[in-house]
Order: sequence, then C-alpha cells, then structure tokens
Amino acid sequence: MEALLSVSFDNISSYDAAKIRKGLRQVEGLLAQICVSSPSNRRSLLDPGESPPRKELEDLITDPAYREFFKLQDGFEWNVALRLVGCLDRLLGKSNDGQNDLLIVQTLDLIQGVMLLHPSSRTLFSRELYMNHLLDLLEPVNCPAIQSATLLTLVCALLDTPRNTRTFEALDGLLTITSLFKSRETSREVKLKLVEFLYFYLMPETPSIPSASATTSVPVMLQRSPSKLAGAFSRTDTGEGRKRAGSESEVTRSTEEKQQLLEPPTARPAPTPAFAPVERPDEEGEGEEVFDASEPLGPVRIAELDAEAQ
Repeated sequence: MEALLSVSFDNISSYDAAKIRKGLRQVEGLLAQICVSSPSNRRSLLDPGESPPRKELEDLITDPAYREFFKLQDGFEWNVALRLVGCLDRLLGKSNDGQNDLLIVQTLDLIQGVMLLHPSSRTLFSRELYMNHLLDLLEPVNCPAIQSATLLTLVCALLDTPRNTRTFEALDGLLTITSLFKSRETSREVKLKLVEFLYFYLMPETPSIPSASATTSVPVMLQRSPSKLAGAFSRTDTGEGRKRAGSESEVTRSTEEKQQLLEPPTARPAPTPAFAPVERPDEEGEGEEVFDASEPLGPVRIAELDAEAQ
C-alpha cells in the first residue's frame, strides 16, 4: 500500500494536469478497493459493467486493508488528505477553465471520502489556511459544480469536529454562506445545498471522541477517531467518552447560540442628547441654537424639532 500511495502522491504533487488526473484516479481506485464488500470482489473493479456491493460499516473495520490504510493515515508521511489539500492549493492558483474545474471537483470528492474513512484527518481544517481554501471555492466566480462539491466537503470537515466549526465561524464562513444564498447569480441547485448546509450547521454539536486510553477491544490506532468507525469496535459504554466530550465543551455552541450568529444585527437607536436645543437671540438679534438644561428631550419635543427642521 505504501508503494501505491507513493506513486499517487508523486502524480498529484505535479503541476501537470495529466499527471494530477492520473494521481487522483489512483487515489480513487485505492479508496474504492477498501470500500468494496470482499477481497474477491475487488477484482471486479476492473470490469466497468459490474458494480460490486459496498461493505457495511461493521464489516469495514474487520478488513485488514482498511486497518492498514487507517494506520498509515495517522502518520504525516502517508496522510492522503494532506496531499489532496496541497493539490487543491495548486489547482486554485491555475486559470479557471473546464479541465481545471473538473480536477477541483474530483479533488473535493476524494477529500470527502478520506475524511469519512479517516475522521482524524478532519483536524486539518482547523487551520485557517485550509479552511480558507474551501471558502474561496464558494466565491461567485466559481461554477455551481465546484460550489456544491465544496459545501459537501464543508459538511464532512465540520462533522463531529466543533473546533473546525469555530474556525469556520472565525473566518466569516457564515457571511460567505448567506451572501452566496442571497446572490441572484447563485443557481437553484446551489441554494438547495446551502439550505441543507444551514440545517446541518444548526444541529447540536455532539463530538463523539472515544477514550484516549488503550483498551483490549479498541485498537490504539482507532482511539483518536471521532466517528462510528472507532465506536464500532466496542459496544461497551465506560463513560470515559462522555468525560472526554465534556472537556471540549469550551469549543462547542448550542443551537440557540448559532441561531444568533445567523441573525442580522438589530438596528440600534441613535443615542439621544441629554438636553434639547432651544433658540436664544444673540447680540445682533439673530437666532442661535443652543442646549438648554431646563428642557428635557422627550418624544413630543423631538417631533417638534423634526417639524422645524423640515
């Protein structure tokens, strides 16, 4: 598996579109082989006319190929998500054409799959640099296909990871989402995706991070995974997971708090002066407007002043 990853990393690290496309297909083929039902059915991937059944979640964790892949993803050298984000960065620096847009969409699709197979890779998007890449792809200059794929990638990045959500909010991600929804140039398909994203965003934040201590039923390499993939190894509830989740309460927000972030700021009334201006004749007989402390500024007086100004 290291040899396959090495070849694909070399290709997606290139600036040549053909090599990038080849590397993305190699990564896609590797992920597909992990997700099919059994080793015997993996050979059927070579036959485009036959679609092998996908493996269930409980069956996936018993597959030696998946376990090896998961173990490699915990390291820096073989982490696929990191290489894909770097490839996305290079694609963003290229001109906007049809071929480049297809590569961006394909890269986003693979990033989604890697984050679902290895949830710990989501922590990459707690960094502002990588989260900004996704927000840049939501700009109106990008095609609807890129915007839709980016919204799905955002969902995968924020899933069970409140720290990523806080980074998204700190970078005015909600403003980007709402501005795109209000824009007349946004397609109907993208607006539906935006509504779905907002529904997801307003859901209660419940990070499911298992215990960091090693157990006999849960391998050490899966202890850090905040997903059902790690939880499927152990059906026993020791209470330690809740304790760990409670330790992250400082970075979580309730649905009500997130609703307040989505509400537009209310118009604050202008501060009223303590005293009302009155006219007093000066030495030359001309009226001069000054403030009189003896006359409070009430609603009736404000209306009178408005009428005089008109």
